[in-house]
Amino acid sequence: MARYTGPVCRLCRRHGEKLFLKGERCFSPKCSFERRPNPPGPRPARRRKISDRGLQLREKQRARVSYGILERQFRRYYDEAIRRPGVTGENLVRLLEMRLDNTVYRLGFADSRNQARQVIRHGMIAVNGKKLDIPSAQVTPGDTIGFTDRGKRSEYFKYVQEVIKSKNPPAWLSVDTSAMSGNVVSPPDIVQGETHLFNENVVIEYYSR
Repeated sequence: MARYTGPVCRLCRRHGEKLFLKGERCFSPKCSFERRPNPPGPRPARRRKISDRGLQLREKQRARVSYGILERQFRRYYDEAIRRPGVTGENLVRLLEMRLDNTVYRLGFADSRNQARQVIRHGMIAVNGKKLDIPSAQVTPGDTIGFTDRGKRSEYFKYVQEVIKSKNPPAWLSVDTSAMSGNVVSPPDIVQGETHLFNENVVIEYYSR
């Protein structure tokens, strides 16, 4: 699956807010958004009013960039959310949150979704005891996520052991720091808003037109 490989700090500046795409760097003085919060490129001579359609597009782009997904794949998630029973917006958020790369990031096994994707691709993550190297794979309640034997022998594993105790996973996940594994307790609770990175209703309105 294709993915964006350009400078991610430009994406934060383009959207006018921190999207926390580079992990701990986003919390440090080195963050590019802190030093240059203005959008990339030449500054416009005058500020134009953004239409309702433009605001919907901006929200959809923010959601897509936050999860590191290109347009075609994001549209497939929307189509799948429509087919499933229940509220379409909540279905969309759950599909995105229960991607394997996002789950690894939420558990604290990676500092960002990009890093989680790389760790998975390198064969360092196991689901229910079996290696799974597909970042877009969907996890389900009851799944156990940990490190493969190769992952446990890496220097990266030692780093995660040191920092995992300072991470706070959401309520739909549980972490066993001694075993360095996590469990999917339940689907994300959308009502509580603990997983909200975007306004899902605005995104649904964008695709519904």
